[in-house]
Amino acid sequence: MTRTGTPGGRQRRLALTLAALAMGLTLALLSTSAFAAWDIQQLMDSLAQNKSSRATFVEKKYLAVLDKPVESSGELLYTAPDRLEKRTLKPKPEAMIVNGSELTIERGRQKRQLQLQAYPELAAFIESIRGTLAGDRKALERSYRLSLEGAAERWTLQLQPLDEKMQAIVKHINISGSREQVRSIEITQADGDRSVMNIEALAAP
Repeated sequence: MTRTGTPGGRQRRLALTLAALAMGLTLALLSTSAFAAWDIQQLMDSLAQNKSSRATFVEKKYLAVLDKPVESSGELLYTAPDRLEKRTLKPKPEAMIVNGSELTIERGRQKRQLQLQAYPELAAFIESIRGTLAGDRKALERSYRLSLEGAAERWTLQLQPLDEKMQAIVKHINISGSREQVRSIEITQADGDRSVMNIEALAAP
């Protein structure tokens, strides 16, 4: 003879089952909502809060023709909306200053100025960094397909070139960080060479 239990017992078990299902559904919805809340636009909005920043960098370039990476270090300075300075101190002093559409390169006593519109591939590369620091999604999407992984505390934004000429140079650019701080920039070239720049923010003077 099969025992089915009392009606009251069956009702309690049914109620517990429904409660468990409801809790599981609630947690799933909350998890989905939390994930959806952190997207590319929210990252861009967070980055755009930085109107100026100063940081040190250590960059390593891994080249197929060399056994060891080439290392350089120096400072990065950004001032919204479109000024970016990369000042290399080691192994040799060098400065690259982007102000609007103009790029200035300084090596020792030599100084050269370029208009970025005359060098579209170079302009796209510079915009990958400047556009990210500025939180300028439109500027980035003019040259790249964007995808985002991770959460606010630890994220990676991948940029894949749209233009065929740029694709022949750069395979993709990965920019990683935490909240509004960029921590590293990794560039993988089409030929397999790559560079990794680790960035450490400095306190405002």
